[in-house]
Amino acid sequence: MVTPGVGLAVLCVVLVGAAAAVYWVAQLGPVPVAPLAAGRAVLQLAAVASILAAALSALWSSILVLVVMFGAAVFTAARRAQAGRSAAWLTLSIGVGLLATLLPMLVSGVVPLQGVAIVPIGGIILGGTMTATSLAARRTLDTLTDRRGEVEAALSLGFLDRDARLEIIRPTATDALLPGVDQTRTVGLVTLPGAFVGVLVASGSPAHAAAVQILVLLALLLAQSCAVATTIELVATGHVHRQN
Repeated sequence: MVTPGVGLAVLCVVLVGAAAAVYWVAQLGPVPVAPLAAGRAVLQLAAVASILAAALSALWSSILVLVVMFGAAVFTAARRAQAGRSAAWLTLSIGVGLLATLLPMLVSGVVPLQGVAIVPIGGIILGGTMTATSLAARRTLDTLTDRRGEVEAALSLGFLDRDARLEIIRPTATDALLPGVDQTRTVGLVTLPGAFVGVLVASGSPAHAAAVQILVLLALLLAQSCAVATTIELVATGHVHRQN
């Protein structure tokens, strides 16, 4: 297990410094990007660790933490979509994805109604759903901008506005599902995901760790599918759009 200490701090500084050096040598962007991101991660995780230590002791405070996480996910997806105020509709995409998976888990009793279970699993699902929503929204809106002539051509052929947009954006939006599908296909072969490693370290049982990871991966497949499908519909109907 990784334990806090001087060795960890030194290694982290070296890793961040190396990342910044690669940014500089390869001209990948502003050099401070990696150090600033690392510093923000350290501060956020320190704060979260302190809050969770108290919040997970009660169900109501655990739900409050999940609500805050949901708000952060919506804000991030909306900002990445570059759709102005209309990006607020993406709340629906992320909400549908979360409810479609977390609710059956709780109703079935597979995931206990306890903060120590709801927050970690809900957080993983929120993270994957946020990423898929962001990618789908941004790709579809970019496609509508770049291929506006094709949309107008479809309209001239008698397509409704929604149907014309769907014909153009659906193929590109589904690319947002590829990371989740690839992760599920290659689990155990290419990587050992965080949920698996976390449970394995905590319980020492490979079977228990595998069960949790399978549940998380399959839940992500459903959550991301629902989120992307909802996002496509919101863009096709004009609810989410780029500002002129």
